[in-house]
Amino acid sequence: MAGFLPVNREEMEQMGWEQPDFVYVTGDAYVDHPSFGPAIISRLLESHGYKVAMLPQPDWKDENSVRVFGRPRLGFLVSSGNMDSMVNHYTVARKRRQTDAYTPGGVMGRRPDYAVVVYCNLIRRVYKDVPVIIGGIEASLRRMAHYDYWSDKLKRSVLMDSSADLLCYGMGEHSTVEIADCLASGMSVKDITFVRGTVYRTSNPELFQDAVILPAFEELQQTKKKYAESFYTQYCNTDPFSGRKLVEPYPNKQYLVQNPPAYPLTQMEMDDIYDLPYMRTWHPIYDEAGGIPAISEVKFSLVNNRGCFGGCSFCALTFHQGRIIQSRSHESILKEAELMTRQPDFKGYIHDVGGPTADFRHPACEKQLTKGVCPKKQCLFPEPCKNLRADHRDYMELLRKLRNLPGVKKVFIRSGIRFDYVLADKKSNFLEELCRYHVSGQLKVAPEHVSDRVLKYLGKPGNDVYQEFVRQYQKTNERLKKKQYLVPYLMSSHPGSTLKDAIQLAEAVRDMGYMPEQVQDFYPTPSTISTCMYYTGLDPRTMEPVYVPVNPHEKAMQRALIQYRNPKNYELVEEALKKAGRTDLIGYDKKCLIRPRTGWNTGRNSGSTRKESGEKERTPVKKKTIRNVHKKVQRKA
Repeated sequence: MAGFLPVNREEMEQMGWEQPDFVYVTGDAYVDHPSFGPAIISRLLESHGYKVAMLPQPDWKDENSVRVFGRPRLGFLVSSGNMDSMVNHYTVARKRRQTDAYTPGGVMGRRPDYAVVVYCNLIRRVYKDVPVIIGGIEASLRRMAHYDYWSDKLKRSVLMDSSADLLCYGMGEHSTVEIADCLASGMSVKDITFVRGTVYRTSNPELFQDAVILPAFEELQQTKKKYAESFYTQYCNTDPFSGRKLVEPYPNKQYLVQNPPAYPLTQMEMDDIYDLPYMRTWHPIYDEAGGIPAISEVKFSLVNNRGCFGGCSFCALTFHQGRIIQSRSHESILKEAELMTRQPDFKGYIHDVGGPTADFRHPACEKQLTKGVCPKKQCLFPEPCKNLRADHRDYMELLRKLRNLPGVKKVFIRSGIRFDYVLADKKSNFLEELCRYHVSGQLKVAPEHVSDRVLKYLGKPGNDVYQEFVRQYQKTNERLKKKQYLVPYLMSSHPGSTLKDAIQLAEAVRDMGYMPEQVQDFYPTPSTISTCMYYTGLDPRTMEPVYVPVNPHEKAMQRALIQYRNPKNYELVEEALKKAGRTDLIGYDKKCLIRPRTGWNTGRNSGSTRKESGEKERTPVKKKTIRNVHKKVQRKA
């Protein structure tokens, strides 16, 4: 298919190839767009002269599915896709999701659980000695021994279980090209032990004389404290400038060696990557199925940066993209925006100009590009570092240029801003410009909680910081005569959160007059500080015990409290309030979260009334009235 990389033998032969250099196996459908990791890596290899064939979503039950292109000259590249396959498949309650946005027509079930391991073992059964290199988010975050939430146990490195030869962690551009060049030169994959941003297996201790030796896998299985110590050592070695080589011993004198992270991309390298000849849509083989739903979120959005120095405990960005901000030039972003405006279905709206955190355009401080980030300090938590460069002027200038492009009506920011970073910026009037031009009625922000004790474990600023942002946001909108609201992202059941904390959050929701339609129950995904706390019951930064709500019923109560207005949650909310000794929040006062069952029409249990207890009878509220109240609350939010 003209313009796309081949997805079958017929397309490969049309390109005049007898054999590809690499076959890229991915758990996603093939979308040739720079928001999809497989597209970036395959196009980058192509730009270096390599022939890359795409094998999206092969049938993992059929060995012939990996024979489509025959034996590749240099090797197989394997990725689960843009998401960890288990997160893609299961909710936090471990229930199977109904749809998959990265599959044609959104159909679920086109990739296996633990996709990287399954695909690699399938390839190994067919091609015993072809190099297999794994990468992407699933491999990156499972590169060392890790807690696996779905099996509820500690698992070995994915490199050990997959029988792959090499693992590329992080974003992978530098390491993948270097590996390709080594293989093309005739070097054995077994000898590629020196590439930054890679993990390899060995039985030769001479290869890691200068390394930090982590606890052996058997020790990690025996005591969770050892795992917490090991995890924090890894966390403190995620910087390319200060990070050390790490070694994790396994039985039978096998060693897993993690080389230091790859260096961040320069702005020129970032620009070159986004200037590659992407088709910017799905392969036409998916047209009949209705295309790939995931592209709708990114088709008219622009990637501004990568990396994040926000340091949220529940986020894996530190392990994957790193804390050093890398950004594209204005010229590169404007060029992509101009291409976007020429697409026939562009309506004049750029949906986002962002990244992990939209308003980070440069490293947190001057020293990071030469000496790296501080291993045991955060840039914004518990308060902004004195060396922090909080400055939105370059980002504001970029947004102004985008607003002035012919055909652009509005430029939105949807990928999130750090409200504490906005408050720390004394050099610009970013908040006013944000409210004036870049908010569409609602601005989404992520305070996550209101309890300062829980916020400490989340790695988020204190609640007073968020409340100050709320005041300034409201004041700015009043001055601009705009009716625009804040939509806070809230999280339940994070390590450190007790029922008391959950009730405190519910009271804050009550005072906001806001009923969240969606609440994120904490999801223990691999390689985050929060997941380490969930598994070990220890904060790896201090080794102090942390209360962890692991009981599914308690987690359900904490979640229900945030959505206490939903009649379906009544029993859970009532139980939580009674268990916490907060029955003062059950009553008719405006400060109460729920009303007593008596005199309150809640359906099947509404037979009893106040008359039975000698109190004055109250007319039951009709269901239609309840619905109207909910609608008013939602309109207000």
